[in-house]
Formats: sequence, C-alpha cells, structure tokens
Amino acid sequence: MKIVMIFDQIQSGLGTKDDTMVPLTGKKEAVGPAVMMQPFLKDVDGHVIACLCCGNGTYLANPDEVSRKLCAMVNKLQPDVVMCGPAFNFADYAAMSARVAVDINASTKSKAFAAMSEENADTIAAYKDKVAIVKTPKKGGLGLNDSLKNMCRMARALADGADIESLKKETCF
Repeated sequence: MKIVMIFDQIQSGLGTKDDTMVPLTGKKEAVGPAVMMQPFLKDVDGHVIACLCCGNGTYLANPDEVSRKLCAMVNKLQPDVVMCGPAFNFADYAAMSARVAVDINASTKSKAFAAMSEENADTIAAYKDKVAIVKTPKKGGLGLNDSLKNMCRMARALADGADIESLKKETCF
C-alpha cells in the first residue's frame, strides 16, 4: 500500500509555529510523524512514498489554490491512500487536513482521511460527515501510538475498499 502524508510546516520539520509562509513542497521520504509510524505501517504492509507540506499561512492565504495543487501532486504520485495529519490540536493545520482530504476524495482516485484532536471541535463538526477523521491526542498528549496505529488501520481499510463504518465508530469522531 502506497501512502502519501500531508503535513504543515511544523510536522514536516520545515518550520516553527512562526514560520507560517513555508511554500508548498514535498519530499519522497518519510519525515515527522511518518517516521514514528513505521512499525505500524509494517503491520498493514504500508509504505510512505512522499510527504507533502506547506505552511499554515500559505494555506490560509489561498486555500483553494493550495488544495488544488495538493490534489494535482497526489494525482501525479498515485498513492493508494493519503493521510492528512496528524494535526493534533493545531487549528489551522486541522482545517487544512480536513478540507484537503475531502478534495482528494472528490478529485483523485486516491482515498484520503484526516487525523486531529478533539480541540478542533469546529473543524470536526464541519467535516465529520464528509470525511473520516481519526482521533489523536493533542500535541504531547497520551495515546499517540494508538492513534498512529488507528491511522494505519484506516489506511489499510480504505486501500482495500473495505466497509469502514465499524472502524469509524471505533477510531473516528
């Protein structure tokens, strides 16, 4: 299973919370949470083929354009699944994750989902009926390994075309 992950500047390691205008870019290697996820990816026969990212400010300045470009990059890479997140409790990143996951599902052959913490209540309320949103702890919170494992389980189910309703009840908002 080929996976692409979408990160903000913090999770990608390209900037801090103040470096919001990091341009849209990508790396054909696992970075950030994708590295921590490796043991769980092995359990589901998954491999991160690329990590795409941009700064929160870059996204907020033109969400339509950034989402369109991310969808085009996903189309070029042809992954089975796109993981948007984990956004933890970062509100702007959570909003980007949910929006981009919906757009990827609508405009590419790849399956996508988002992952974030309950602190993003507004984004969750706006998108939970449009896309699967896997629960994560807030940054530094307990339960990260379980969340990463659940993200991998969701990726496998989506890649297999399985019915994800029971998995959503167990792992999503």
